[in-house]
Amino acid sequence: QLRLVERSLGRADALEARRARVALALHKQGALTDDLRAALLGATVLEEVEDVWAPFKAKRQTRAQLARARGLAPLAQLIEQLGAGQAGSQPFEVAQRFVNEEQGVPGAKEALAGARDIIAERCAHRADIKQHSREVLEKQAIFVVRRRPNADEAGQYRTYWEFDKPLKQVKPYQFLAARRGEGEKCLTISFNIPGWLDSKITEDLVWRCRAVATPQRAAVAWRGARGCSAAWEQELRRAAEDAFKRLLLPSLEREWRRCLKERAEDDAFDTYRRNLRAKLMLPPLRMHPEWGEASSKGPVVAVLGIDPAYRTGCKLALIAMTGQVLTTTTVYPHPAHEGAQVSAHQAHEAVSGLRELLSQGLGKGVGRTAGGCPRLVCSIGNGTASRETEAWLRGELRAGVGGAARAARVAYSVVDEAGASVYSASPLASKELPGMDVSMRGAVSIARRLLDPLSELVKIDPQSIGVGLYQHDVDQKRLARELKAGTEDCVNAVGVDLNTASPSLLGHVSGLTVALAKAVVNYREEHGLFTTRQALLAVKGLGQKAFHQAAGFLRVHGGPEPLDTLPVHPESYGAARALQRRCGARAERLAELGGAEALAQELGTGTETLADIAAALAGTALDPRKEQPAVRLKLGFSTVASQRDGGAIDAQEAGLSVEMLKPGMRLEGVVRNVVAFGSFVDIGVGHDGLLHISQYTPQRGGGAAALHVNDRVEVRVLSAEIRGASGRGKANWRIGLSMREGW
Repeated sequence: QLRLVERSLGRADALEARRARVALALHKQGALTDDLRAALLGATVLEEVEDVWAPFKAKRQTRAQLARARGLAPLAQLIEQLGAGQAGSQPFEVAQRFVNEEQGVPGAKEALAGARDIIAERCAHRADIKQHSREVLEKQAIFVVRRRPNADEAGQYRTYWEFDKPLKQVKPYQFLAARRGEGEKCLTISFNIPGWLDSKITEDLVWRCRAVATPQRAAVAWRGARGCSAAWEQELRRAAEDAFKRLLLPSLEREWRRCLKERAEDDAFDTYRRNLRAKLMLPPLRMHPEWGEASSKGPVVAVLGIDPAYRTGCKLALIAMTGQVLTTTTVYPHPAHEGAQVSAHQAHEAVSGLRELLSQGLGKGVGRTAGGCPRLVCSIGNGTASRETEAWLRGELRAGVGGAARAARVAYSVVDEAGASVYSASPLASKELPGMDVSMRGAVSIARRLLDPLSELVKIDPQSIGVGLYQHDVDQKRLARELKAGTEDCVNAVGVDLNTASPSLLGHVSGLTVALAKAVVNYREEHGLFTTRQALLAVKGLGQKAFHQAAGFLRVHGGPEPLDTLPVHPESYGAARALQRRCGARAERLAELGGAEALAQELGTGTETLADIAAALAGTALDPRKEQPAVRLKLGFSTVASQRDGGAIDAQEAGLSVEMLKPGMRLEGVVRNVVAFGSFVDIGVGHDGLLHISQYTPQRGGGAAALHVNDRVEVRVLSAEIRGASGRGKANWRIGLSMREGW
């Protein structure tokens, strides 16, 4: 909610800044009248400010400016007055007086055209006329998208080939999709106005542009009198039509585009941030109910990261629970290309390499663990060859590689590897893993993502980890700001250990810049671990303002101040101690004490802050990641659910391919991406399926927030059809899914 307030505040600041610039510009021109000042102060949106500024804005020489320079302004005024005072003269006759070849007016026809240009511009720039037209047209305008001739032969934008929708009903994702198609020269975007409304607006403009000299003449003009008045009114009508079609409507269309883009980007950024939060807040391995620290079945002592591939081999990286790399190797369990075979020697070498790393990982905890035998978890990337690699690993575990007893202590999970290659080639990866091959760094990243997703993913540009559709179609600077803020929110919600956090993680704490984060780590390496939060002030360049923002999100364990380990800001330590003395162990039951507001006032803090302090003291301020579903870990000896039993099938575990999908199949899936119109679900066949919002269960409700990234769902296949091949030769499949029964 605070981010939404921040967004609204930013727009309010932009409005005030623009209002001030326009007022200053009008003052310098000597045009800031009382009426204009009142109009500026009364403007509530940016468009209204621009309407006031439009007549005075410096622009390229227009047709109206040329006409004024040629002395045609008096003729324009006569047309607006319907020929008042011309004693029955026709417009053409009066226009003869303004003919001047030296000024570029060779005849009466050109004089009338120039006068109409002046009227049209004056009409289009009137704020009241533009606002009235805006209000009327927005209710009736149609957003029209059409396919360009001989374009989009692959049918990527087939949905928008003949797309018509009222302007007010255009959904954000529809505009972004149409805009992308327009940018790729596949589609055209326009706005359609009903013919009857076109005539109505023109008549309204004629009425508003009249400047009749006397009430009697106004009555004659309003009746549409024949003769001279009718001829003058015809000229005025032609000017009004030109104002509407050439100036007013194109201006409003540009405005509609801006509004649609702004609304679409707001919606897209909200979706991106929800998806980013779901990815970053995935619980670390230590929080897993069966394989985490709370399990009594034995500690997990290592994680084996596997980056699957065909020709270049699968990269294996064994890391300790601290993230330290223990050993790496490359194995080749798959054919290098389609039609090739894996030789017996190659298969044996692959199994030997896997066995060696499993033995080393499981043996790492021997003699140094308590409460059960040491265990190990494999983390498999979900990219190319992921299905084949999982099948190979599962087969070897079932065959008892490294011994049946050891294989039973090994689990595996398929993780999202988006952005791993970006990290591998980054300067940060070169610094963290010097001397390691770039491709092997990807396996390390995949392993660490399972170990602690937040700590690993903050090292990667959020735009590279797949947070939603149309990322490249929105404002890139704003996208970077929004995603950075989303990452910062996640880091702040979890908190950071000041003595173990990397510079990349510290850089996302509120108040700490990248430079300050590096300074903190350098100070820690030079002077040793921080003993208190206050010691942070000794870091060069870190002042009171940065400390005030960051301190509450940093944790210091093992120091003399117990409150440094809790999500309590140092400025609230006095209130925390007073509350602890007063409430003791019952601090978490603050509501039962009564008079919370009075107590907060007595302690000099707010009620919400008091509740947070009480939760922290009582230990009920849980890590928000514990509220998220744990990552699914599979065992090599697990059995595949049978369709006959009514259970959903794990397609990847069952060895199903996309060609084997049939309508009605019930499959397990993981939500990989959430968009405005539904979710993309990984069902384990190498192609994600679309779960449209209309196919959500009633319990889920509707809207983009009904499902979240990493949610596990059971779906039924509605359809699976091939739609040609991409540039890489890989077939494009469209898979429709449903969560509803009796579809």
